[in-house]
Amino acid sequence: MSTTLEGKVALVTGASSGIGRATALALSNAGARVAVGARRADRLKSLAEDAPGETLVLDLDVTDRQSVQDGVAATVERFGALDIVVNNAGVMLSGMILGADTTEWTRMVETNLLGSMYTVHAALPHLLRSKGAVVQISSTSGRTASAAGGVYAATKFGITAFSEALRQEVTERGVRVVVIEPGFVATELAGHITDPAIHAMAKNMAESMRTLQPEDIAGAVLYAVTQPGHVAVNEILVRPTDQTR
Repeated sequence: MSTTLEGKVALVTGASSGIGRATALALSNAGARVAVGARRADRLKSLAEDAPGETLVLDLDVTDRQSVQDGVAATVERFGALDIVVNNAGVMLSGMILGADTTEWTRMVETNLLGSMYTVHAALPHLLRSKGAVVQISSTSGRTASAAGGVYAATKFGITAFSEALRQEVTERGVRVVVIEPGFVATELAGHITDPAIHAMAKNMAESMRTLQPEDIAGAVLYAVTQPGHVAVNEILVRPTDQTR
């Protein structure tokens, strides 16, 4: 197994913080040229300064198909190819179904599910040429749904279903599809929750355990994309040791 990505080109969505930022830095440290995209593009400038390799900053909104197409096109124009796509952009707006603000449902579906689909759709022709890899950052919620997490889990279950269909379509053509399912990670994700009771519950759960760090998930991404070409690591589930479910 080689841990170098010299000559490879990667695109990371949701790269402004957390897992996305850590993954972009890990890929850059491994030698890849990295395009980093997010809606909070101002945060990407410091990421580009911290990355050791060549970095392209993209003002990218995965819910906007044109924005995604433009971002992929800009990456290929700048670097000449695309080898790795890491679909990390996501929001978690947990809450009970009864009385829910359904605009939050729409936001989760558009960002987590449709956003990753749009990115795959735009990138796939380039990944087929390079025999590249799609890395989908999912969640333990993509395996087990729980109260107050129905819609978030639905988006993550959807990512798993989409990814398996994608894998079957492209694996014989050399494109590898990886689903990574983190448990509790110390990121801003739970901070988006608007329901005060659910927000407090998520905070308490995170404080009750030694949570994963973004770098732990970046390490899983790096492991998957540095395997020999004949090895496809299709699924990685990573929980904190202290997390029971």
